[in-house]
Amino acid sequence: MCGIAGILLNNPNPAGSVYLKKMTNALSHRGPDGEGFWSNRKNTVHLGHRRLSIIDLSDNGAQPMSYASRYQIVHNGEIYNYTEIKNFLQNKGYSFTSKTDTEVIIAAYDYWKERCLQQFDGMFAFAIWDEKEEQLFAARDRFGEKPFYYYEDEENFAFASEMKALWKIGIERSLDKKMLLNYLTLGHVQNCVDKEQTFFESVYSLPPSHYLNFSPSTSPSRIKRYWQINKEAKIDISPTDAVEKFTELLNSSVKRRLRSDVPIGTSLSGGLDSSAIAATISLLNKNSLPEDAVNIFGNQYGHLQSFSAVFPGFENDESPYINQVSESLGIKNHPVSPSAAGLISEFEKLCYYQEEPFQSSGIYAQYKVFELARQQQVKVLLDGQGADEILAGYPKYIHWYLQEVLSRHKLGSTQVERKAFQKMTSLFSGI
Repeated sequence: MCGIAGILLNNPNPAGSVYLKKMTNALSHRGPDGEGFWSNRKNTVHLGHRRLSIIDLSDNGAQPMSYASRYQIVHNGEIYNYTEIKNFLQNKGYSFTSKTDTEVIIAAYDYWKERCLQQFDGMFAFAIWDEKEEQLFAARDRFGEKPFYYYEDEENFAFASEMKALWKIGIERSLDKKMLLNYLTLGHVQNCVDKEQTFFESVYSLPPSHYLNFSPSTSPSRIKRYWQINKEAKIDISPTDAVEKFTELLNSSVKRRLRSDVPIGTSLSGGLDSSAIAATISLLNKNSLPEDAVNIFGNQYGHLQSFSAVFPGFENDESPYINQVSESLGIKNHPVSPSAAGLISEFEKLCYYQEEPFQSSGIYAQYKVFELARQQQVKVLLDGQGADEILAGYPKYIHWYLQEVLSRHKLGSTQVERKAFQKMTSLFSGI
C-alpha cells in the first residue's frame, strides 16, 4: 500500500506545502520507500505521496507523477491488467517513460477520461490533477479495497488515504453519535445506505465504485457512481462449463496479481479460498520458467512462502489443514499465534491504525500475519478475502438471500430455492 494526500485551495497559500508534509508524515507507515510532493504555480494545489515500491522500483516510479506536461497523479494500489491497457495505448500513439501501472492510469484517463475506470482490473484509490482544466479527478475501486477520505468546506478540499492525515492539519475530530449508536447496538461499522459516512462528522469516504470531480473555482465536489453489480443477471451454463469458466477466471486473476518486482507470498488459513489461491500459484509457478519463479518468490527457500494465524489448543484451530496444504504444495509456511495478552498490549496501536471501530478480534489476527510477512521481507500477499461470499460459504446468510428473493415478489422462486438448500445438507434443514 501507499499513502496519498492532497490539499486544494480556493485562494493561493504557500503554507499549503507545509501542511501537506504533516499529512504525508502521518502516512509514513504506508510508504516506507520514499516520499514526494508537487505544488502548482498558483500554490492552490498541493499533492503528496508515500511510496511502497511494488512495480518499477526505480525513481521513474516515484510520485506525484507527471504526464504530458498536463497531469499530476498520486495513486495507491495496483492495476493488475496495466500491461494489456499499456499495449493498447501504445498502439494509439501513447509513450511511457516508466514501467509502472501508475503512468498507465494517467494515459488511460487522457484517452478515455472517466470511462477509463471501466478498463481497470485492480484495487485503487487515486487522484489526478488536470492543470489545463484546473480540475481534480479522483476514483476508488469497485469494492473499496483502497481507502479515500476527504474533507470539504467553502474554501478548502483535502483528501488522504487515512483520516489521521486530515486530523494533522487541524480538521476537527468530531464523533458521529448515530454511527457510534449503530455500532454499539447493532455492530455496524458502516452505514449501508450512505457509504460516504464515517464515524467522524467532518470526514467523508469516497464510496466504492464512485469517482469525484472537484474544481476550486466551482466547488463543491461532484460524486458519481461508475459501476454497479447486476444482481438480476443469470448465466445459462452447465455445471461442467461453470467449473471450467471459474477455473479460467481464477487462474487469470491470480496470474495477473503475480506481476510484481518484489517477493510475493500468500496468506493461508487452511480454508478453501486461501488454499485454492496457494495451489493456483504453485501450479502457475510449475508452468513458468525457473527465472520467473525466482522473481516471484525472491527468497532463500526458492518457493512460495505462506503466513498463517494459528491457535494451538483451541477448537477452531486450523493448523492441521494449513500443514496439509503447505506440505502437499511444498510451501514454506510461517505461523504466528495471536494471543489475548498480545491484543491487550497492542490494542492502542491497533486502534491508531484502524481509526474506526472494528467488528472482531480477527483484525488483530490479520495484523499479526501481515507483521510476520514484513519480518520475512515479503511485501505482497495474495489473500482469500471475499471468496466465501462468492462461493456461498456462509450458511448463516441463506435466510437473507431468501428474503431478498421474496422481496422481489417471487414467492414461487423462494420456495424453489428453499427446497434446493434443504436437499443439500442438514445444515439447511431449519430454513
